[in-house]
Amino acid sequence: VQLQASGGGFVQAGGSLRLSCAASGRAFSSYAMGWFRQVPGKEREFVAAVSATGRSTNYADSVKGRFTISRDNANNAVYLQMNMLNADDTAVYYCAAESYGLGISARYKYDYWGQGTQVTVSS
Repeated sequence: VQLQASGGGFVQAGGSLRLSCAASGRAFSSYAMGWFRQVPGKEREFVAAVSATGRSTNYADSVKGRFTISRDNANNAVYLQMNMLNADDTAVYYCAAESYGLGISARYKYDYWGQGTQVTVSS
């Protein structure tokens, strides 16, 4: 599976962005998909995940109620709608695919990674 993240940019605090991740390759619908983020000098952290079927989602506490993950298996895509952004959300965001299909938060369980897209929130 090859992943291509897009949609990052510069936004003021309180604003919104929608990230997209396009997947190529076979059996996209068998993978759970996740979003992670990383700032320089820190470990990559879990943001959100959706199960292979799309029925189950999982969020980091820091983004609950503000971010929404969704997927479109017909078009091999996953999205992250980010609302009420604040400066702490500034990071490079990565999409990833997990072959168990569960949508868990453990970074080491993800098999494939996209290249990342920068999100910058000004306060």
